Amino acid sequence: MTDPLLDVRGLVVRYGPVTAVDHVSFTLDAGETLALDGPSGCGKSSTALAVLQLRRPHAGRVRFEGRELTSLTDRELRPLRPRMQPVFQDPYGSLSPRHRIRDAVAEPLKAQGRWNADDGPARVAELLEKVGLDPSSGDRRPHELSGGQCQRAGIARALACEPRLLVLDEPVSALDASVRAGVLNLLADLQDELGLGYLFICHDRAVVRHVADRVIEMREGRITSEWRPR
Repeated sequence: MTDPLLDVRGLVVRYGPVTAVDHVSFTLDAGETLALDGPSGCGKSSTALAVLQLRRPHAGRVRFEGRELTSLTDRELRPLRPRMQPVFQDPYGSLSPRHRIRDAVAEPLKAQGRWNADDGPARVAELLEKVGLDPSSGDRRPHELSGGQCQRAGIARALACEPRLLVLDEPVSALDASVRAGVLNLLADLQDELGLGYLFICHDRAVVRHVADRVIEMREGRITSEWRPR
């Protein structure tokens, strides 16, 4: 039996006297979508930040690909971060308005020392095509694209360093209803092709039922139930 891609045990996150995440535990396998569902303020996003180690938990364990993350220093975490990538709610806010789309997609490659001036542009074009964008869209800035196109560019950016886990924080809630299905279908196709694990944060029950293999319900920082929509 193989270990899960992500194994979270007894996770606690506090903001001053407020406990936002209260002893939360779950696992996620490669190729699986686990949804965190619940009302605003229930601890979903704080859980995601702790998984990504963007907010260090006060207690508990986060094990990714068999490696314990919570005991690592920021320097030790650096080579692991490309394998865990976030996709944010606001497609415009997650991309710099000053940068062209091609530069935003290339940025993770450059930050990780994986940029090659000879084949880098072709890699960016390939990533844009993979998410359903014409490579010529790389010449545009975020405000020149629709919300759905911007979110696709954000997904391309997340894929640049070949992650194994995507943490998707309300990735379609800011999009028009007519655009959501296309982005959700894209995510499903990418998961099938690449074997990605998705930690999918959402409060829309219809979306949860459409995308998730398992659903964790959260209330006031705690898990209240777990169920399978399909």
